[in-house]
Amino acid sequence: MRPLFEPSLLNDTFGDPGLYVDFRDERRALLFDFGDLGRLPPRKLLRLSHVFVSHTHMDHFAGFDQWLRVVLGRKERIVLTGGPGFIDRVGHKLAAYTWNVVHRYEVPLTIEAREARPDGGGRRAEFSSLARFERARDAPWPRHGDVLLAEENFRVRARFLDHDIVVLAFALEEAMHVNVWKNRLAEMGLPTGPWLRDARRAILAGAPDDTPIDIRWNDHRGKHGEVRPLGELRAAFECVPGTRIGYVTDTRCTDANLAALDGLLADVDLLFIESVFLHADVAHAERKNHLTARQAGEIARRLRAKAVVPFHFSPRYEGRGAEVIAEVQAAWK
Repeated sequence: MRPLFEPSLLNDTFGDPGLYVDFRDERRALLFDFGDLGRLPPRKLLRLSHVFVSHTHMDHFAGFDQWLRVVLGRKERIVLTGGPGFIDRVGHKLAAYTWNVVHRYEVPLTIEAREARPDGGGRRAEFSSLARFERARDAPWPRHGDVLLAEENFRVRARFLDHDIVVLAFALEEAMHVNVWKNRLAEMGLPTGPWLRDARRAILAGAPDDTPIDIRWNDHRGKHGEVRPLGELRAAFECVPGTRIGYVTDTRCTDANLAALDGLLADVDLLFIESVFLHADVAHAERKNHLTARQAGEIARRLRAKAVVPFHFSPRYEGRGAEVIAEVQAAWK
């Protein structure tokens, strides 16, 4: 089965950080970091349902204004998630503009802002164009462990890292695929059909073997139906782990950060990781609280990442990007 996600960096390796994740066969996308969005056409910005912001340094958050300008009057809702103080910062962004006519737009926009705290708590609030983006519906946001978003087909998790400020690293995890062996169904005398969706959901939910599955179908002989326990049907299904993507930027190589990444991204399939400086400049990297390319590669190896994509190179290496990539690859392999 094809992966659900199509991830791509917002910019080249020297540009603002950001990861755009398109959904195959859906008019939907996720974004990790609001860097420079100039390369994304409006149709892609309009697909965004959720944006996750690692922290609010300018190169990770300035694109909010570009996004807002495109979607005003054209999009109904979005959810933005960040770390401590994030709701205030969204509010400050919106308060910087004059909204004397926005409440008249034919398509009203609601921005839900959520902030996660290192103590496990969280908060949410809404900003609606109908109310000229005044903060409203402010309430606690109940979180479950490190999960920021959980839907039927995927979830987003995050852990806090130290960049001299608190930043978030993210894991995007596709739900397990439940594939169907049609030949085994045929051996059981069963057809394909809508009932397979219920069986898949039961398997993904960890339902017991005695869970009844209602099987109904039509053919040239008429309507048919029977009920079988899930345990009898399991042989016709194969469970395959879904794709896992990691996004790590603006952090430093410390034991605490490494432990947090171990818990978030062990055995990740595709790791996007900042590689700001060459290791010859490690002292400068430490002063700036960033990773070197060698450290990024070593982290990818430590996490047993199956593939690694470095980004966020310092402009001091303009024209030498191949050196940065080579250093990452050498340490990873």
